[in-house]
Amino acid sequence: MESGNQTHIKEFILLGFSEEPELQPLLFGVFLSMYLVTFTGNLLIILAIITDSRLHTPMYFFLSNLSFADICFTSTTVPKMLRNIQMQTKVITHAACITQIFFFLLFGGLDHFLLTVMAYDRYVAICHPLHYTVIMNPKFCGLLLLASCLLTLMDSLLHSLMLLRLSFCTGLEISHFFCELNLVIQLACSNTFLNDIVLYFATGVLGVVPMTGILYSYTKIVSSIMKIASSGGKYKAFSTCGSHLSVVSMFYGTGLGGYLCSAAIENSRASAIASVMYTVVTPMLNPFIYSLRNKDIKQALGKLFSQALSVSSW
Repeated sequence: MESGNQTHIKEFILLGFSEEPELQPLLFGVFLSMYLVTFTGNLLIILAIITDSRLHTPMYFFLSNLSFADICFTSTTVPKMLRNIQMQTKVITHAACITQIFFFLLFGGLDHFLLTVMAYDRYVAICHPLHYTVIMNPKFCGLLLLASCLLTLMDSLLHSLMLLRLSFCTGLEISHFFCELNLVIQLACSNTFLNDIVLYFATGVLGVVPMTGILYSYTKIVSSIMKIASSGGKYKAFSTCGSHLSVVSMFYGTGLGGYLCSAAIENSRASAIASVMYTVVTPMLNPFIYSLRNKDIKQALGKLFSQALSVSSW
């Protein structure tokens, strides 16, 4: 397309889920409730881990960071959607769209790497229990977290900077409730070949490598558990990674389902509805999975509530 038909676009239109006015209060109430549950649940997990010295271990260190990443991940999309519904507008500025993509990729990628690191932590705990405290020392845990942050930061920064080189035409509508990277690239008038190559390469590396690490860790874990003679020992060993395995299955299952739906039904609100599973529902359910299946977390939460009631009564 000729440069004369291009312009410095200042805003995009987020079509969201529905244009029917009678559905807007319902959508606002549902997503506000889900966001508050997500924020409160993950915040309680963080506070419980910080205040209970028994939970100052590598596993809970990574869990607290996962909860923080989930809060930030959800906060990149839902508050803007709620504001648009409340203000009866669908506009998002070009700068805000790029910023949203940056933080969405940052905290979404951080979720991927933290789940991988947590799988490695469980692998060391079950397969090398005698060397666990030596391998998973505080310095090494800090380096794993730092490496995860740096890798996702470089990825999100690269995609965001490459979006700035694209030119867009007028009348830009995104069939989603947030600025999804692939949909924004498709709206560009300029050549997107380089953006597509980087997108597919980064998705392959940052998607396949963590998943491969998780699968390898659990292959070794299952192999070690099967060698345990007693059924009680097998159950105890498996229970230490049951919550993480549930979260991993839900995270990758809903994420893969959302992207497959997006690929099969392009430019449709159906893909936006499918993406709600991994952008909103999964971060909301994570605290429940860890609190309901973990005795230490339940005790820490009970202690936290008791302290809060004592302060309130005093």
